[in-house]
Amino acid sequence: ETHGRHDPCVGIRAVPVGEAMMAVVLADHLLRYRAIGGAV
Repeated sequence: ETHGRHDPCVGIRAVPVGEAMMAVVLADHLLRYRAIGGAV
């Protein structure tokens, strides 16, 4: 018996989590590019 709030399927959460991870990676690369002198 489990207590608390649980999703019936992990796949439902996979898309928003993947999008958030991609946004963080792209923002990180943009900041690194600008830090080394790239013009954006």
